Amino acid sequence: MPLPTALSRASVALAAALLAATALPAPADAAPAPSPSVDAADPTGAARWAVQPSSAKGPTGRNYFIYDLAPGSTLTDHVGITNLGDRPLTFDVYGTDAYTTADGAFALLPADQPATDVGSWIRFERRAWTVPPGKRVDIPFRLAVPADATPGDHAGGVIGAVARARTTADGQRVLVDQRLAARVHLRVDGPVRPAVTVESVDVSYANPVDPFAGGDLVVRYRVRNTGNVRVTGSGTVRVAGPFGWEQARTSPTDLPELLPGGTVTVTERITGVPPLLRLTAEVDLAAATTDTALPPVLRSAGVWAPPWVPLALLAVAGGWGGLRWWRRRRAPGDGGRATADDVRPTVDGRQATVDAGPATA
Repeated sequence: MPLPTALSRASVALAAALLAATALPAPADAAPAPSPSVDAADPTGAARWAVQPSSAKGPTGRNYFIYDLAPGSTLTDHVGITNLGDRPLTFDVYGTDAYTTADGAFALLPADQPATDVGSWIRFERRAWTVPPGKRVDIPFRLAVPADATPGDHAGGVIGAVARARTTADGQRVLVDQRLAARVHLRVDGPVRPAVTVESVDVSYANPVDPFAGGDLVVRYRVRNTGNVRVTGSGTVRVAGPFGWEQARTSPTDLPELLPGGTVTVTERITGVPPLLRLTAEVDLAAATTDTALPPVLRSAGVWAPPWVPLALLAVAGGWGGLRWWRRRRAPGDGGRATADDVRPTVDGRQATVDAGPATA
């Protein structure tokens, strides 16, 4: 899926994106922060709010914070937090880093893990902001790019979090940290090095009882973004038998957007592949950045797929044929033993076998 399409689809669910909840036991004498409360009209303790890029005068229509900045530069921007509930809410507002999950999703660091990249370059006047019900607050922040920042893409998010007190089914009091965020995509000026690699290809084959029905071939391959900019793309798997005889080819599978250093594992299951002794699966990866396509990346791996039933039948037939040949060689015949007419007594009473030789006229 091209990156602009992925961004467009993701923006539809912006208000609900990146919601995370973390439950931690709260000591009885500890003061929760910031301002946890339970809405009497909402016994679950859920809160409703929105986080979006904004300005000093209100939302600007942006879906994300997207910047192109040089090392050492700074700017001021705003994040808008809207309280959609009917009670005041106090938000913990801060920046954090993003990463690619194992299944290729865009995710933000947990609340207890400090940011070390673009999230640490975002600074607010304070972290706690109270928003009246039905109102929006446009909160300024400062983004300062270090002078030694590495070129390429840096991803993170601006988070608005609410700590809510809840009581579990067994009566334990807990704090639930609910988070919503607006993504941050920063490209630092400098050399751009887009690159992807297929790190590994694993192939397994389920040999069928009926070789004419074919078996299931499972191909798992891991893709890594080894460059310094975001990439997306698609992958295709081609299955071939001996001498390159093509047996199957999958439709292109869209890859999620991978941040620099991110990986994703793709699994393809191909049915009806005949056991042709040796099968080879070749992964054809077509990757692209936001503005250019990359050269295709190819990697293959093979698996043994012996046709056991035909081989077993051949083995049985060969064994039966060998047994019949051996028995014929062991069977007696006219040329294998002397007859009674060929035995003559000798002078001293012993018998001797005489070869009559060819008959003469």
